[in-house]
Order: sequence, then structure tokens, then C-alpha cells
Amino acid sequence: MKQEERREQTKRILLEATEDLIREQGCSQTTLNDIMKRSGLSKGAIFHYVSSKDELFVHVLRAKLAEQNEQFMSEVNKQGDIKQFDGPMNTITNSMWRLESRDDVSNLIFMYLIGKSDQPEIADIVAGFYREATATSKLWIVTGQEAGVIPESIDAERTAELFELLSFGLRMRGLIGVNSHAFSTKDYAEFIIDILRPGHRKEGKDGL
Repeated sequence: MKQEERREQTKRILLEATEDLIREQGCSQTTLNDIMKRSGLSKGAIFHYVSSKDELFVHVLRAKLAEQNEQFMSEVNKQGDIKQFDGPMNTITNSMWRLESRDDVSNLIFMYLIGKSDQPEIADIVAGFYREATATSKLWIVTGQEAGVIPESIDAERTAELFELLSFGLRMRGLIGVNSHAFSTKDYAEFIIDILRPGHRKEGKDGL
């Protein structure tokens, strides 16, 4: 096995072990010793990738974001001459229910890190992930514009920022246990489609 392949395999083992532990016992109760035992990696091996448990949790967040991006791009590439909107869009909207799930690993990490945001280094970590998530949303919009299925007139940067603000708000609402039917994740999905594909209701499409 090549060194790069070994490195990626080690990283995958580390992230999967961390994710499993968070699901089982939460972020606060998960320790580096727990992660070492579950992954079979030494402290030195873990610190080769990250400098703290909190940084490791952010790597889990980034891995989940990268996974969704891969699914989106896979759907785009699958279509060849991509003049389709629904396929790639559905990879996003079909997973939106997770935004309000109190069992979702990403949400558990968010709650944990935001609770420590009075620490400048943690605040910087969370801000960095927010910027990365916004950049990914912008990439999806630009990809649709280049394919001719999203109007060029849409400001990709501003729209991506709006979508991330709403996503973070839905996460927080779910985490604090507020149930509301006034604006659900399904409404949010429809809101996104209304912006990115103007007139789709007039065409008789529900977009979901």
C-alpha cells in the first residue's frame, strides 16, 4: 500500500471511530483515550492529523460536507450533458431533514463547539467551517449556472450565504428542541428551488 493510501485509510479509520463514539455517548463524554481504543491508533498517530479533540470533531464535519459534495458532483457527472436540475438538487433536498435531527452527528458537534465559542480558537474553527460550507453552496450554484439550469442573474455568493444562514438556523432550532410547522425543512427546500429555478411552480413541478 502506498504511503498516501495508508494515510487516507488511517484518516478514515480515525473519523469513523470518532463519529461512532459521538453517536453512542455524545461529544463531551468522548475522550481522546476513547478514540484511541476504538480506532486502534496511538496518540502520536492521532496528533499527526489534529492538535486537539475539538479539531478532530471539525474534521468529522468537513468529511460529512465532502461526502455530500461528492454525491452532488456524482449526480452532475452522471447526467453527461447536464441540462437537468432535479437530479443534483435532490441530493441536497433529500438530506435536509438532518438539519433538524437531534441525533445527527454534525448537529451534535455544532452544539458542542458553539457551547465553547467563548474560546477564540474554537470560534475560529467554527467560523472556518461556516466559510467552507458557504463556499460549497456557492460551488453548487455556479455549477448549475454553468450547466444553464440556474439563471446567471443569481448572485451565487449572496445566495449561498443566505442558504447557509438558514441552514444554521434550522440546525439550532432543532438542537434546542423547538418544534415549528411554520417553516419546515421541506419549506426550506421549496424556498431554495423557488430561488434557483424561477417559475418552476408555473410549470407544474413541485421540485422535490
